[in-house]
Amino acid sequence: MVRKAARMAGGQTAKVMESVRARIDGRSLPAGARLPSVRAEAKASGVSVSTVVEAYERLVAEGLILSRPGSGFYVAASAAPLILKAVAPRRDRAIDPFWISRQSLEAAPGTLMPGCGWLPADWMFESGLRRALRKIARGDAVDLAEYGSPLGSERLRALLARRLLGLAIPAASDRIMLTESGTQAIDLVCRLLIEPGDAVLVDDPCYFNFHALLRAHRARIVGVPYGPDGPDAAAMESVIARERPRLYITNSAIHNPTGATLSPATAHKVLTLADKARMTIVEDDIFGDFEQEPATRLAALDGLDRVICIGSFSKSVSASVRCGYVAARADWLDSLIDMKIATSFGGGRMAAALLLATLSDGAYRRHMEDVRRKLGRAMDRTVARLEALGLTVDLRPRAGMFVWCRLPHGVDAGRIAAQCLGDGIVLAPGNAFSVTGGASRFMRFNVAQCGDDRIFASLERALPAYSGSGAVA
Repeated sequence: MVRKAARMAGGQTAKVMESVRARIDGRSLPAGARLPSVRAEAKASGVSVSTVVEAYERLVAEGLILSRPGSGFYVAASAAPLILKAVAPRRDRAIDPFWISRQSLEAAPGTLMPGCGWLPADWMFESGLRRALRKIARGDAVDLAEYGSPLGSERLRALLARRLLGLAIPAASDRIMLTESGTQAIDLVCRLLIEPGDAVLVDDPCYFNFHALLRAHRARIVGVPYGPDGPDAAAMESVIARERPRLYITNSAIHNPTGATLSPATAHKVLTLADKARMTIVEDDIFGDFEQEPATRLAALDGLDRVICIGSFSKSVSASVRCGYVAARADWLDSLIDMKIATSFGGGRMAAALLLATLSDGAYRRHMEDVRRKLGRAMDRTVARLEALGLTVDLRPRAGMFVWCRLPHGVDAGRIAAQCLGDGIVLAPGNAFSVTGGASRFMRFNVAQCGDDRIFASLERALPAYSGSGAVA
């Protein structure tokens, strides 16, 4: 009964707030106008005085109205009209490392996103997150209000150390530093280890934000062809001899975008080349929880000597809980701590506490088992439907959410993506992932986001339009 009453009161407060907003937007309450007194508003709206007080206080917090003690409440400013063109993502921008991110992150409600890199919200560990939120809300106030230590939560680092040890990666908790995200972890490593103009190797294709981040650091980005077993070792040897790169950034558990898995033989070749060239490897392990069986980790074979392991849980727990980690050798970690303090000061205790509570929940393991089963079924359905449209899947991933497809001869993925965007569907054309621009006939699909028939209907309409003699090869 108490919860029901609270929900009703909250709904009444929201109703009053919407009424006030509508009057301000409609100019019946212009800038500087005095709002009705709380008693007058309560009578007009049929709610209690306390409900109106709460509504007005929230509108003050939003900056929409002002409180003048002894005088009342006044409109701070009229709301500017919403111009949809100004807030919508540009559909005509070139296919670059930001194209998919902008289209996905700025998408209007109802947009279908088979090209995005995350699970649907209802596939995430929602029940566990809600339990974790309640737990930290009842816990130590320090986790809600204070900075964290530079290394981050000791308990979460201990949990991560045990998880990494299960993958044969020898990372004690004092060799792990929490970050705000996996992207921040790579950013800190780049700040520490490279200078503008340094060469950095990436897979071709690779996760498009690696390109964007490295460009921000003014690095020379050099691609190495990536196949079913990992990078082409012979091509890597040639590139290393020519470019003398400082870093190589890769995924190895489940590769993004190809879904490939690094083989032990290729891993040994890569480490031999890195050791000979004194090249550091950054291994992004963000998709590890989607594996059916653990794949080869460069960090395990290397013992965290030349390999830096990074990760986060934005794909498996929540993208809203910004917490990642970096595991590295002691001397590098000490410098990374200084770099973290310089760029973001202390870490966020609340996110770390929430992640710890979530990962410690016994239901998380069962949840991920269910997610892996759902991904397997979605992979079967999606591959079958794509192949029926004439797309080719050269590699069937062993796990994960991504499938890398080759379009029919003469079909340009960027043009298909642009046409389907007109149908409210965000795709992931291959050249967004390729530093050389050699993936114009490829496209990445997220099988977890491919459950709507409209995606395949749009593809079917778009494909004939750009196949044949008039297409761009």
